[in-house]
Amino acid sequence: MTTKTVGISRRALLKTSGTATLLAAAQTSFPFGTHVAQAAGPEVTKANLGFIALTDAAPLFVAKEKGLFAKYGVKDVEVQKQASWGATRDNLVLGSEGNGIDGAHILTPMPYLISAGKVTQNSVPTPMYILARLNLNGQCISVAKEYEDLKIGLDTVPFKVALDKKKASGKSVKAAMTFPGGTHDLWIRYWLAAGGIDPDKDIETIVVPPPQMVANMKVGTMDCFCVCEPWNLQLIHQNIGYTAITTGELWNKHPEKSLGMRAAFVDKNPKAAQAILMAVMEAQQWCEKEENQGEVAAICAKRQWINCPVEDVTDRVKGKFDYGIPGKVVEKHPQMMRYWNDFASYPFQSHDLWFLTEDIRWGKFEVGTDTKGLIAKVNREDMWREAAKELNLPADQIPASTSRGKETFFDGKVFDPENPTAYLKSLAIERAVIG
Repeated sequence: MTTKTVGISRRALLKTSGTATLLAAAQTSFPFGTHVAQAAGPEVTKANLGFIALTDAAPLFVAKEKGLFAKYGVKDVEVQKQASWGATRDNLVLGSEGNGIDGAHILTPMPYLISAGKVTQNSVPTPMYILARLNLNGQCISVAKEYEDLKIGLDTVPFKVALDKKKASGKSVKAAMTFPGGTHDLWIRYWLAAGGIDPDKDIETIVVPPPQMVANMKVGTMDCFCVCEPWNLQLIHQNIGYTAITTGELWNKHPEKSLGMRAAFVDKNPKAAQAILMAVMEAQQWCEKEENQGEVAAICAKRQWINCPVEDVTDRVKGKFDYGIPGKVVEKHPQMMRYWNDFASYPFQSHDLWFLTEDIRWGKFEVGTDTKGLIAKVNREDMWREAAKELNLPADQIPASTSRGKETFFDGKVFDPENPTAYLKSLAIERAVIG
């Protein structure tokens, strides 16, 4: 399904792309030269990729702005803003032939939920692939200002007491996330449940698109939410709430968004898909460099991308985390977002298994789901490895295994990908009935 690629001459690439100046500039800025598109050229030069206004979509912004899609022979790739993750799903189901999209910056569980027909109209599956991970860490859970005296962090036991008191007074309590069964849903559920708060019984869990989080918190719609930047920092700048945790504190170096594409597009256009993947991988490396962090923030803030004040982006892109609590400021946060280092780009199958296991925990997939079979269909780490070979990545930047091994969470729980059932049984709050 993947296709081995070889280089073509710079002259031929210039002729096909018509972007001589752009490519000359790219040669000085990026490490892989300007001659690594496929010999016969990609089957198509155009694809539509969706994104949500979040900083972990930066590799797509950079690949477009820096001419990397053009460099790899897919000069007509469009990167299109989506209103919500639900809209992203709907447009993926349509595909570009139906005026939708071919791929997207996406919550890692979504390609599985879409491929299995769990979140699609009439439960009709739309097969998808994950070609790469886009980042590690970098999400946050924010809490409304009414709880500022509690200075809530990893321990949600004090939060439970406050929520119970609020409910007893007849008021509703709500936690917002961005898509049922998605990463933000799973992070906030894990955090709440670890402190004894049942996310389905003790608090109402609601869906709010990322760009609408701050406005909804401002009018009192929710008590807490989980989302990526810039919305957590913007909340602080508007004095509406504070950051309880950055999600890397729950699970250090956790996987987050992915580059997902419709299987139909990739199967029909394997060279074009590989070119898109290589462009994104090179963009990830550029985003990771400390000297580029200021420009990453400036790009993210632009109107066509996130459309926000650059000061709502810059600090956390650079690793400075002011939690909005007096005295709690961390410079060069150890759990800042990673775009490339620590194998951030590689889609470990063991990580996909954790997401599926958590979605079983909360009833999004049935107990007994053939998770390994589903991962074999959706996870295209083979394409990532082929792209890494074409990019001449050093061996120490390519994982030796499809598993990162056992993962330990902040509360001491351990996920062993060789025994996900034992992990499920260790959890006190879940919807799944484990035999």
